[in-house]
Amino acid sequence: QVQLVESGGGLVQAGGSLRLSCLASGRTFSNYAMGWFRQAPGKDRERVSGISWSGGSTYYADSVKGRFTISRDNAKNTVYLQMNSLKPEDTAVYYCAAGWKLGVAGVYDYWGQGTQVTVSS
Repeated sequence: QVQLVESGGGLVQAGGSLRLSCLASGRTFSNYAMGWFRQAPGKDRERVSGISWSGGSTYYADSVKGRFTISRDNAKNTVYLQMNSLKPEDTAVYYCAAGWKLGVAGVYDYWGQGTQVTVSS
């Protein structure tokens, strides 16, 4: 089992920045690829970003490319999502997830409870 706890969400004005963190506990964190997903009210869960176990491979949705940066610190069992130039359409609950490989939501085995990000215009 892997337990994931997100933090760092909040209310920010458009153009601002937030850094989300996801702390993992349980099994060896460095064995897992990590992903960030988000879900806005009335919408499907959206894949935002992902990073391989080594950090050598990353993925970004087109909607966040150039604005968001994913990173991980295996010594701290933590994955981060730096979000810059935030837009109102980035408003959602953000979830981190752990799995054996990068991919869509279905390949991830473990999920956090989510952290709310609200971007005001």
